[in-house]
Amino acid sequence: MNAQVQAGAPATPAARPVVRSISVDDVYKSVAQGWRDFKAAPRYGMFFGAVYALGGMAIFALLWLMDISGWILPLAAAFPLVGPFVAIGLYEVSRRLETGEPLGWSEVLGVVWRERERQMPSMAFVVLAGFMIWTWAAWLLGGVVLASAGHGAHFDLDVLFGTRAGLTLLVMGTLVGGVIAFVLFAVTVVAIPMLMDRDVDYVTALVTSFRATTSNLVPMLTWAAVIAAMSAAAMVPFFLGLIVALPVLGHATWHIYRKVIAPQ
Repeated sequence: MNAQVQAGAPATPAARPVVRSISVDDVYKSVAQGWRDFKAAPRYGMFFGAVYALGGMAIFALLWLMDISGWILPLAAAFPLVGPFVAIGLYEVSRRLETGEPLGWSEVLGVVWRERERQMPSMAFVVLAGFMIWTWAAWLLGGVVLASAGHGAHFDLDVLFGTRAGLTLLVMGTLVGGVIAFVLFAVTVVAIPMLMDRDVDYVTALVTSFRATTSNLVPMLTWAAVIAAMSAAAMVPFFLGLIVALPVLGHATWHIYRKVIAPQ
């Protein structure tokens, strides 16, 4: 997986990752491969999917108990940003299934644990910054649109869906959130599996991911739509669908990464 440099060997500049062209058909093939990997090693997928689903349930319950249900939609829309980090173990499962290496809990969880000492925390900070911008934009829009209509910045789902100001906020929030989501998607879609798979810094991974997205705009937008549709459908039954959706999407992400980034 990660090439090791021999002690005393002269350092050589790492080659720039090569971005390859993919098609929309490659996206669908990757989803099929993701389903195949999930069926081949379901216990790992269901474990990470359950962790993700429980996190969603906890956030939902907290917002409901705090009587700020209006935040459920924007945070649910941003929730998939966390998914790629939860899926790190799934990338390793797919990699081992691909290479035929032994597959066990110690190997899979060991990779997840080791990432804390590498570049993944820096990537997490980038996504956290994007998430903070997302929530700030939602709060600002809510304050401007709803307060100007006399509802105040504190809103709930009844205000959001039952008033003209609430519907206006939904439209504006979808547009603004969509832009932020696309930027974060573009810089992370293959960056996170790349950081797990290669000894590269997070800036290289971010730039490479952006290049991969802009060079394959239609296939990557298709992949983003697949992620959004599957995530939304999986969250409807109180997040329970994520137990299956997350592993399928996680495994599929690995295969898209392998298709769009040339091997070293």
